[in-house]
Amino acid sequence: MKLADSRIWVTGASSGIGAALATELAARGAHVAISARRRDKLEEVAAGRMHVEPVDVTDKQAMLAAAESIRASMGGIDVVVLNAGAWDQVKVERWDSEVFRRHFDVNLMGLIHGVEAVLPAMLEAKSGMIVGVASVAGYRGMPNSEAYGATKAAQINLLESMRIDLRRRGVTVQTVCPGFVKTELTARNTFPMPFIITAEQAGREIADGIAKEKAEVIFPLPMMLMMKAARLVPVAAWAALLSRVARRPQ
Repeated sequence: MKLADSRIWVTGASSGIGAALATELAARGAHVAISARRRDKLEEVAAGRMHVEPVDVTDKQAMLAAAESIRASMGGIDVVVLNAGAWDQVKVERWDSEVFRRHFDVNLMGLIHGVEAVLPAMLEAKSGMIVGVASVAGYRGMPNSEAYGATKAAQINLLESMRIDLRRRGVTVQTVCPGFVKTELTARNTFPMPFIITAEQAGREIADGIAKEKAEVIFPLPMMLMMKAARLVPVAAWAALLSRVARRPQ
């Protein structure tokens, strides 16, 4: 896929991976629209080079309106990168269903709303690309990740199902699974984050993956190999192994 002159909408673009990706895409000649809730942060990222469209991904009608506004401004949407995400640790001794609700509203329903906003036009045109940013945390259960991991696993499964159903309809579906990336979200982590990379590195990896129209983009390489291998570990053995390294309740 030729990124230059492509019309690309990136959500969750006020900081972190989304901001870095938008900057990378614009540098490669793409026409970029960026969305998140914070207009001031979006304006900083855009630096006058991108279409700024503030939106809350949990609001279906707002997402439909945002997509329409972007299409009117850019003449269409060739690629959407659904990147908005929430991350909070779960403490089993302080179980709170509202933490789960927030993760599902932002991570899963936000992605679903984004698909709903662009898919009809892509199906009509028989072209387009939907990129969903999930995580390697969706491959196996991880300590304190009951909410985040569940939504990421759901995203991975959802995108795989879409890839099957859209394969002959002209719409490409790509799953992005980063490892640890230095962002506002991971800055709050108090546990070791192996193979962590910068947001700029992540942006380059995703841009390359979009250009190659890969079905799956996973990075960095050591994390990809480790998490792919983790899928082969028996369930009981995985629980025993991870429980040894999990932090004790505070």
